[in-house]
Amino acid sequence: MAEVREYDGQPLVLLVEDDAQDALIVEELLEDSGLSVRLEWARSVDEARRSLTRLRPECVLLDLGLPDAHEFSALSAVIEEAGDSAVVVLTGLADEQAGMAALTAGAQDYLVKGRVEGDLLGRTLRYAMQRKQAEQAAVALHAERMRAKENERLERGLLPSPLLQTMPIEVASRYRASRGVDRGSTTLGGDFFDVVESDDKYVHAVIGDVCGHGPDEAALGVCLRIAWRALVLSGVTGVALLRRLERILDAERPSSEIFVTMTTLVLEPDQRTVQVWRAGHPDMFLHDGDRVSLAERPGHTLALGLPVEADWRQETLELPKGGGITLYTDGLFERRLPGAPPRWLGEEGLLELAGRHAHLDGERFLDALLADVESVTAPDAPADDLAVVHLRWKDSA
Repeated sequence: MAEVREYDGQPLVLLVEDDAQDALIVEELLEDSGLSVRLEWARSVDEARRSLTRLRPECVLLDLGLPDAHEFSALSAVIEEAGDSAVVVLTGLADEQAGMAALTAGAQDYLVKGRVEGDLLGRTLRYAMQRKQAEQAAVALHAERMRAKENERLERGLLPSPLLQTMPIEVASRYRASRGVDRGSTTLGGDFFDVVESDDKYVHAVIGDVCGHGPDEAALGVCLRIAWRALVLSGVTGVALLRRLERILDAERPSSEIFVTMTTLVLEPDQRTVQVWRAGHPDMFLHDGDRVSLAERPGHTLALGLPVEADWRQETLELPKGGGITLYTDGLFERRLPGAPPRWLGEEGLLELAGRHAHLDGERFLDALLADVESVTAPDAPADDLAVVHLRWKDSA
């Protein structure tokens, strides 16, 4: 059973009653009830509203027959202001049906004046407070389950299965939601990726990062990922692809301050040549046997959605025989290390960790790299969401 919250060691009860004699009776009954409470008195609905805002009691004991109320208007007003306070209504001897109706309207319980003894009053108030807390816990649990389901749907949209046909390419990927300081709370962000093979046997890949965290950013990431796949399969690539995605971003983003970094690339059927277009996104790893290095592409490029026109350029990389590529978002390396003054892992630090596991295949490489990143991250540091994708030709090893 839920534990009753207390105020200075005692639950706070607000009595809303216009009759001083009835208020005195309630006070005497509480003294005989065995339930130790702090009792505050309001004489009208208007005074009750002000008291609820100021005091936030655990329970409200409400007389339905107030002079400034009509039928259930007092109950509606109190429930609206009560927040997480339990509400128990008081009815006259001739109005027991009103008490039953009050339960339907949102009260936790009711009592009939003239039929209340101390033990009954104490037990009713305690159960009402516990019932209210149980109701709130159930609502919170339902909301958390719904949020988890929504996050699951969004995550499926951000992280699709590769759409491959005949080209022999290995794809490994991982995603982690952002994590708060307490390491117990996670929030879905807008990191996304995709891999598709077009009819001409070219393999296209993308990785992107919507700035910010939350369902809006995640939904925007899903939108851009789906748009990228549709445009690629219709034959749009390169700068033209980025321009169209930026138009979609401008139309769909909830705020003009939101921008997106992105790398989109094409692996050609010769299994050596890679065409790359980068929009403000971090570097990538190149794998050559048991070695790994940063691609170190020249110059800085602008993200999608900035208030200036970007000059995105095509870059060409040559993969060594048996080589591969690892794409990642900044959540993988923007990690605070333990100790003072503050130090950060950075891409060079990430490269050092990656070099320890360069001999592993894609799946094991990503698992080992993520484990190392977590092990060097300061235990009290929050962590951004991250996505990472490893691509390697299967028959070129």
